[in-house]
Amino acid sequence: MVTNRPTHIRLTSHPGAGARSRFPIAWGAATARERGPVVATVNAGSDRNAIGAHGGAYSIYRALAISSGALNPVVRPDLTDTTPVVELGPHPQWFDPHRIVSLDPWGHRLAQDFAAELAEGLDVRPSIAVTKARINLPEIAGAVAAGRLKIDGEVLREGLDVAVTKAALDPVWWLPGVAERFGVNEMALRRTLFEQTGGMYPELVTRPDISVFLPPIGGITLYIFGDPTRLGDRRVPLTCRVHDECNGSDVFGSDICTCRPYLTHGIEECVRGAQAGGTGLVVYNRKEGRALGEVTKFLVYNARKRQPGGDQAATYFERTECVAGVQDARFQQLMPDVLSWLGVAHIDRFVSMSNMKFDALTGAGISVGERVPIPDGLVPLDASVEMEAKKAAGYFSNEPAPTAVDLTRVIGRDLESF
Repeated sequence: MVTNRPTHIRLTSHPGAGARSRFPIAWGAATARERGPVVATVNAGSDRNAIGAHGGAYSIYRALAISSGALNPVVRPDLTDTTPVVELGPHPQWFDPHRIVSLDPWGHRLAQDFAAELAEGLDVRPSIAVTKARINLPEIAGAVAAGRLKIDGEVLREGLDVAVTKAALDPVWWLPGVAERFGVNEMALRRTLFEQTGGMYPELVTRPDISVFLPPIGGITLYIFGDPTRLGDRRVPLTCRVHDECNGSDVFGSDICTCRPYLTHGIEECVRGAQAGGTGLVVYNRKEGRALGEVTKFLVYNARKRQPGGDQAATYFERTECVAGVQDARFQQLMPDVLSWLGVAHIDRFVSMSNMKFDALTGAGISVGERVPIPDGLVPLDASVEMEAKKAAGYFSNEPAPTAVDLTRVIGRDLESF
């Protein structure tokens, strides 16, 4: 039986329900203390100043652990020795409330910025963790064997391990800024979020005074090659790959798309850049199936292959829209936030030919030098339909796309994790 269950949680049923937190959020403030901690733990009582729960989608598993008696609901994490292994920030972008709206720029510094409050018992938890690691990929071994990469003992070790700094970031949305980024009314956004989550978060509509939301979605993982403290230094060339999750290819090696080949190609370019004295960055976003989910993705696979004439480039995007109602739900407007968090204002070599990503970056004030395509030799044979669809849509070029009726709805769109 679960014991020590908190009793202060109550449903909200009308605007203004609930006491105001003693930690108001001043998004974009110059210091962590001026900004205030993001408090989303259910044990925090009236100190809560955010909608949702820490851990996003994993909060449901926490609830299962509590309901089964495996986890004490009032336990607090011991954050001793959990601080980042390198100091990241602050950067000027942190102090502009319009530049970063989908993550908490101070989310990795709680133990140092709010040590007194933690000691007093405030239940506030990090939304960012930074550590060091090594990665080992067969494609890196292949690049060494082919002479494209060389072992240097620092970035690429003798055992073919690549030294990286990696960070995990949970989403933290400042709702006024998210609404502004998408050009919608904040209350309309809040109501839509409330309705489309089946009413899971009533405070979205009943507590307009709470402007921070921890959505139940996947986060971001960063892999940094070279010195992570120099990512924002314009004197140090930056190679960057922004990759949207494709589990079937990234993990299991599906040959129907170019996702894993482009990811590993991006990693190889980042290693090469770091070895040359620059830095490399892979941003891995949890947006499976163009943020439509893997079930929808597999349904689309079936629809594409079963249509008369088989899988075709001309109907590639159309079949997704027929199943999902939209071709792509990633909407890259929030993607540049993580680069702004790292202080990045310029990418020297962007390992992507996605117009959506390029436009989002430049629209956020992040300039791009060279756009690096995937080499033809890395494209799997069964991914030819995908590549043809992108070419037909004008994906790989700055020239106007064709205007044939079958292609008018795919102009400017990209597929999978590109």
